[in-house]
Amino acid sequence: MRLLVSLLLCLCIPMTWAADANAPKLDIGKGGHCVRDPQWMRKNHMHLLIHQRDETVRKGIRDDQVSMKNCVDCHASLKDNSVIARDDSFCVGCHRYEAVKIDCFECHSSKRQTALAMKDEK
Repeated sequence: MRLLVSLLLCLCIPMTWAADANAPKLDIGKGGHCVRDPQWMRKNHMHLLIHQRDETVRKGIRDDQVSMKNCVDCHASLKDNSVIARDDSFCVGCHRYEAVKIDCFECHSSKRQTALAMKDEK
């Protein structure tokens, strides 16, 4: 049994390193402290967003800490204020890498709120 576990570890660790080497290089915007650690967010952000959608739409509960607006405000590029404008944009970069369709921005804004406010003032 130990031999099997050791063999699996020897095979999995290089595969993990290889996966990290091919990971997309993202423009993370301001980044900083998130509502959860990055590993948890990579695996579970979609569940958090769906849960928050249900809380907001069905129960009228808005939690600013986990709002889509706050996600975009932190992760929009400092170059273009967007999370989807370029191949290395925060959301698009990962979704293309994972071959997952992103449909959040069919309804929600992909731009930082301050950028939208400045655009409205002009």
